[in-house]
This record gives sequence, C-alpha cells and structure tokens, in this order.
Amino acid sequence: MYEEHFGLTDKPFQLTPDARFWFDSATHRKAMAYLGYGLAQGEGFIVITGDIGAGKTTLVAHVTEQIDPANLNVIKIVSTAIEAEDLLRIVATGLDIDAPGKSKAELLTMIECGLHAIARTGRRTLLIVDEAQALPVSALEELRMLSNFQAGGRAMLQIFLLGQPEFRERLNGSDRLEQLRQRVIAIHHLDPMDPDEIADYIGHRLRIAGWQGSPDFAENAFPVLHRATGGVPRRLNQLMGRVMLHAAITDAKLIDASLVNAVRADAARDLPSAARTAPIMRAVPSDPPPAATPAAPEIAAADPQLVARIAALEARVEEQDAALRRVLTLLVDWVESDAPAPRGGLEAVRGAAA
Repeated sequence: MYEEHFGLTDKPFQLTPDARFWFDSATHRKAMAYLGYGLAQGEGFIVITGDIGAGKTTLVAHVTEQIDPANLNVIKIVSTAIEAEDLLRIVATGLDIDAPGKSKAELLTMIECGLHAIARTGRRTLLIVDEAQALPVSALEELRMLSNFQAGGRAMLQIFLLGQPEFRERLNGSDRLEQLRQRVIAIHHLDPMDPDEIADYIGHRLRIAGWQGSPDFAENAFPVLHRATGGVPRRLNQLMGRVMLHAAITDAKLIDASLVNAVRADAARDLPSAARTAPIMRAVPSDPPPAATPAAPEIAAADPQLVARIAALEARVEEQDAALRRVLTLLVDWVESDAPAPRGGLEAVRGAAA
C-alpha cells in the first residue's frame, strides 16, 4: 500500500468518515457557526444538508467530539425509511428505555419521563438524525411532537437533522411540514470546496497521516483535482487514493497535472468506476475529454468513436448541470431571503436563471 511506501502512519484519504481529519473549509466553518448558534438556543431544529460525500457525517463526528457530555446527552440515529412508531422505539432505546412491545402512547409517556430524568441532572438531550431525507412525513411529525416536551418552561429535547438536498426541498415545499418548518432555528447547506481550498485540504490530511513532504505536489495538480471531483470531499478522497497509489507504484516523487490525468485516463478504462468518481455538478468546466489530452493517447487509439461519444455526453451533462445549479442557487437565495414567491413559480425562476 502507498502508506508504507511514503512512510505514512495512517490512511490520509480513506472514505470512512473520521473526525480526526476534520477540515475547516469555508462551508464547514459556516455550518459550525450555525450549529453553535442553534445549540446555544437550546430548542427547536437545526438542519444541515449537503450532497452525497459533502462531509455531513464527518461534521457530526466533529460536533459530538466538541460536546461536553456533562451538559448534553447525545442520541444518534442513522435513518432509513423508519416509520413513526419505530422511530419512537429507537429514541426510547437511546434513553435506556425498554421499548419492545410498548404501544405508541406508552412510548411517548416513557420518552417524556426519560427526558425529565436527564433534565433533572442538569443536562439537555440532543437527538441527531442522519439521512433525514429518508424519513416519511409521519416520522418527521413525531419528531416535532417530541420537541414540544418541556420542563420548567424550557425544551428538554433539541433535534439536529442532516440530509441530502432533497430534504431541504421537502421541508420548504410541503404544507404538512409547516409546523416543523417554523421550529427550524438554524439551517445551512454544505457546498463543495472552492478551488483554492484543495491544496490545503490535501496537505491537512497528509500531515495528520505523518506526511514528511514525499511525494511533493506541483501547483498545476490542484486545479485538475478540483475539476475532476467538483470539490466534493469524498470524491476528492477517492481520486487522491488512486493518485497516491499510482505515485507509489511508479515511484513518483512529484504529483503534477500529468500524473493526475494519467490516473483519470486509467480509471476511464473502467467506465462504471469512472462514473463513480465524476462529479454530479461542477462549478467550473471539466477537463477536455481523454482523447484530447496527452495523458490518454492509448484510449483514443483503442476506440476513437467511444471517446467521441463520451465527450458529447459529458458536454451535454455539463450544460444541464450548469442550468440546474443556477436554478437551485436562485431557489435557495429566495428561500433564505423570506421574499414572496416569484410570479409564475418555478418557470419564473428558470427564466431568471437562463
């Protein structure tokens, strides 16, 4: 493995979330500010959304490391499509309540008693629900009801919801979630990293893993890495794992743009794998297709028609991604501004984005 070749003490680009590798990017720093504000309020809902691989689970791990258990009791749930009553059982289990076989009414009574018991120790309870987009409306309504439990005029339970972008869309677009929406006191969407953050992110993770400067990095490698991954942390980790392995195998001392492009060209031979690495949305235009780059002459020679088809598909996807990003940006700006809905609804937003 490349860790041994380069004298590293850990895996710097593992895909499993690890709070030790927390990187304070601009968007994550803003998320922490919203979280700090929300937790200081001690009530309601905090909502963080982000695309797959944006770092939501790492954010949770980092937040829980900062929490003093003497002040806050934390219950964590990774959601699937949990129905309302099953969700109550999971919350009850988190409060050390024997939940099997209990009716919904019994569960609610026991959960309230459990929250009171924690409150008597001078602590509040924070319920963290990951993958909240999978929860049905009935389960979200049950969470809202739990947030109503009080002791001495103060909420005993605060709820932190993390989900993919569609959860934010559901929250803002469903009339059935109006009461929950009114209880959201802090909300933030995790954006991809900016191009100028890529070098710091990679250096940060390498230093934690014991990097001593080998391999070195050329400045021209970082723009290519950003374009290839869209600045999404998990995609960047996936690509960097391949890059570091290639550097170890070839005994490369310098990682530059040509080496990164060579790795991408190699990955492109396996189209399903390349699709997993490619970004869904790109903030900047992608690299030229492999046939146009010196790093992949063998692909063009092998099947020029296939390369041309891939290039045409990439161009079409990028046009659609750019239009969708403009629409989403306008929608988010409108929602956060509390302005009245644009006349003509979504069509008006699309027209403004064009």
